[in-house]
Amino acid sequence: MSVSSRSIGRLIFSGLMALTILFLVACSSNPSATTLQESASLVSRTWQTLPLINARTGETFTFSDFAEKTIFVEPMATWCTNCRQQLGNVSRVKAQMNSDEFVFVALSVETTITSEELAQYADDNGFDWVFAVMTPDMLAELTAAFGRTITNPPSTPHFIIRPDQTTTALRTGIESEAEILEQLTQISGG
Repeated sequence: MSVSSRSIGRLIFSGLMALTILFLVACSSNPSATTLQESASLVSRTWQTLPLINARTGETFTFSDFAEKTIFVEPMATWCTNCRQQLGNVSRVKAQMNSDEFVFVALSVETTITSEELAQYADDNGFDWVFAVMTPDMLAELTAAFGRTITNPPSTPHFIIRPDQTTTALRTGIESEAEILEQLTQISGG
């Protein structure tokens, strides 16, 4: 049986195409939430004990201060229009939630903005929950825990800290009021 060089070429080409397709599918698909959740839970949660300043009140807090509550965390920037849209959705969800069970925190990745500027942004947009400027340490810790996407405000990164202080996977994309509400309701068991 004789194999022509043309047949070998087709075989090699087909194999390379199959590998390319597998590579593209692997790179373009989102990792499973379970894998990300497990990773987020295993990474050091030192960031939950780092102090932040509530830009709207001047009070110091840590995420650990909200133990036994569900915390929706939205990294953002004042210049980001996607963030403003997502925060608008968060605002409508917050109005429906029990403040004894849920906390909403917006974290500015703009580490050089002042608390006063961030508070003004929140007030100008009618956002009445906790806003804080990330310290460089907090930014580094969150990047280590969730990856660089957390530093990209236009991707609207967000995650939830459960009452037991474990976290969900980092999610991206502008989510509707209904989607955010569903996530929070599932976590709280309500």
